[in-house]
Amino acid sequence: MKITDSIPKMTDTHTDNRNSNPGATIRALRRSADMTLAQLSAKTGLAASTLSKLEAGHISPSFDKLAAISRGLDVDMTELLGSPPQAPAPAPISIGRRVVLRAGEGQHVETRSYSQTYLATELLHKKMTPMVVEVHARTMDEFLAEFGDFIRHPGEEFVYIIEGEVEFCTDLYAPIRLCAGDSLYFDSEMGHAYLKASDVPCRIVAAAAPRGSVEPMIDTFVSMSEKGTAAAEGQPSEARPRRSPRAK
Repeated sequence: MKITDSIPKMTDTHTDNRNSNPGATIRALRRSADMTLAQLSAKTGLAASTLSKLEAGHISPSFDKLAAISRGLDVDMTELLGSPPQAPAPAPISIGRRVVLRAGEGQHVETRSYSQTYLATELLHKKMTPMVVEVHARTMDEFLAEFGDFIRHPGEEFVYIIEGEVEFCTDLYAPIRLCAGDSLYFDSEMGHAYLKASDVPCRIVAAAAPRGSVEPMIDTFVSMSEKGTAAAEGQPSEARPRRSPRAK
């Protein structure tokens, strides 16, 4: 089955299919859960003031913040990127589902290290999270300045390089250079990072699947970007990232 005619580019031309400011949705989900900003702050590690600014649309939501909020609210992150909820979501359907995305469509999330476009976001309770990623960080110093540590999440991940060259770094192996047409399948509980290794744009297609659960792998992320940035800026220790064990 042909899902889409081409790999979507990292553009913002199709704004009708995305919610660039999910603050209203986050507020509605928090209130429907009868949760205060302080309670959500305790669950996510994000400051209540940051959550308030996100809900009001005063700051842009990065991937790690959305992931932390989805975990704190116990919802699929795609629910944060959609319209404010009007009714309970229907029960997940296990067969006969399909979704078509045209070039340029998808949910876009921007961080300093990555530009990510999430695909098939209309489907909740997916068993994998497909995405197109443009890699920006060129060095581990740049990457760690944002995240404070390698990224880890339970499960497995597949990546295919579609443009440029990527240096794949982990906490267990020496870095490896991947070129357009190369692919990699790995245990994503291993600390890992993608770095830009060429002057041309570096774009990959990735799909991450959890291990032992049908919950999205993004629910396992901690707000590493905000905490890593806070540590770099010398903010209080409670904002500093917690290092995860190499294996869980």
